Order: sequence, then C-alpha cells, then structure tokens
Amino acid sequence: MKRLMVLGVLVAGGAASLTVAAFQQPAGQPAPMVVEVEKIKDNLYVLKGGGGNSAVFITTAGVVVVDTKNPGWGAPLLAKIKTITDKPVTTIINTHTHGDHVSGNVEFPATVDIIVQEHTKTNMMAMRPAAGVAQPAGGPPPNIFQQNGGKGMPKRTFKDRLTIGQGADQVDLYYFGRAHTNGDTVVLFPALRVMHIADMFPTRGLPIMDSNNGGTGVGYADTLAKVSAFADKNADVIVNGHNDKTTTPADLHQFRDFVSDFVRTIQDGKKAGMTAEQVAAAWKTPAKYPGYEAMPIATRVLADAQLIFSETK
Repeated sequence: MKRLMVLGVLVAGGAASLTVAAFQQPAGQPAPMVVEVEKIKDNLYVLKGGGGNSAVFITTAGVVVVDTKNPGWGAPLLAKIKTITDKPVTTIINTHTHGDHVSGNVEFPATVDIIVQEHTKTNMMAMRPAAGVAQPAGGPPPNIFQQNGGKGMPKRTFKDRLTIGQGADQVDLYYFGRAHTNGDTVVLFPALRVMHIADMFPTRGLPIMDSNNGGTGVGYADTLAKVSAFADKNADVIVNGHNDKTTTPADLHQFRDFVSDFVRTIQDGKKAGMTAEQVAAAWKTPAKYPGYEAMPIATRVLADAQLIFSETK
C-alpha cells in the first residue's frame, strides 16, 4: 500500500501513513487512530499506522521502542504496546529526525531513555522540514519539542556504534554515513537477526534525499552498500520505514542498485547539458524494478535531482 507522507507536519487524525478501519466514517468525523500489530518474533513486533513503522522489543527489563510516529500518535502507540505486554517502556530509539518518526516522544513518560545518533539530536533541536516535501499553508508547524518544554528530546547520543543490553536483550545501534539524512541509525536485534533500517529504505520507491537535514544524493548508494554488506552477515529480516511487509537483505541489494541507477541517470543528464528540471521530468522507474513505485512524486524527483546536480562537479 502506497503511503503518502508529509514528514513532520501531519496533525493527529490526518490520513497519511494511516491504516484506516474498513468502515465508512460519519461525515465530519476524523478517521480512527488505528495502530496495527505484526509479530516478527516472540518478543519483537512492528506497529504500523500514524507514521513510520515502530519496532517494539520486549526485554527482561522493559520495552525498547524504535520510532514513535506523528504528532498525536504517541498515546495510541503506547496504548497498543500495553495490549502486548505489561512491561514499561524504558527506551526509545529514534532512527532520524523526521516528525513522523519522533513526534510521539513527547507523549511517553519523561523517565524513558531516548537515544539517537549525534547529528539527529542537532536536527531535532531545529526540526527543519524535509527537502522536497510539500508543506501546509502557512509553512511548517512549530518545533514540537520546543512546544513541550524540551520533553521528548534525546538524553543520550552515539557517534558510530552503541550497544544497549546484553545476551538475548542486546540491541546494537550503527551509523554508516549520510543517506536519507546525516543521522540515520540502523538498529540491529542480533539475537533475532532482525534489522530496522527505517527511511534509508522506506519503501520500494524513490527515497527522500533530505538536504535540509544533511542527506545526500551522490553518497546515498555508497552508504546503502555498507549497510547491505552488514545486513548480509547479520540479518535475515529487515523492517523498513513505511513498507507494509518486512524485506530481506536481497531486497536491500536491489534497492541499493535502484538508487545507484537513479543517481547515475541524473548525473548523465547533467553531463549531457540537461537541466535538473529536464532530467527529473524525463525520469521514470526502470522496468527492471518490478513492484517499485511507478510514478514517484514529481516534487521529490526534482528535489533529489537538484541535490545530485549540486553534489556532482
């Protein structure tokens, strides 16, 4: 199911990235805030709806949550977690700065430990809108963390790698370099061989290369190559930022090739004397990627193309 995201700007009750119940709502009433649960392993779940896919990992000490969705979705997410386990949430890991992955932080207890890559903390302090994503009339909303007196901001950061827990409860955090943003965290549950890659590989389609938050076009595929090599050795299952279903390391290889082909096409267009607008208008998803988004959002294609132009000398 294709999900239309407006990163960091959706209000509670919005329809993007939302799994809507299969019945008609009375006129004027918002769709219900439904969080769906998919069990991956005995103690690992993916909770969907209301923003980026959240992972819920149940340890002996408590619950580790990866990403907390759009504004207003923290409470429904926490309520759904309580139907899975009576253990408290002890830790939140945010994979990157975008509002559909971090905004729910403010609705969790202040005692929860929040961990991010160091660049992501800097980005969360500013909460800049994502490049190439349409903003609502009047511009982006106020910084949700500033609105809440700093609640929900990270308490801990890491640079390249951090391990929390041990044995069956171990969670490893890795930073492989710039891609979607300059602070994308890969979360590995080593005992389960499951990896949450979030919006570095959001869906089978063109990713947002968010230059406003340190993302890169030219370097995106190179970072994916590092993550892909790591996944080959350490993971069997990949949780994506917005895919309905989990993917595999083989799918990640294909996505890396897809991004690489896109970057090469844009660069070839520049070398041929075309403008970024001309190359973006002519680009279509190659037929060799079946199941991929056929017609990406035009503003995203153009923003990605313009970034690649600026990075290509």
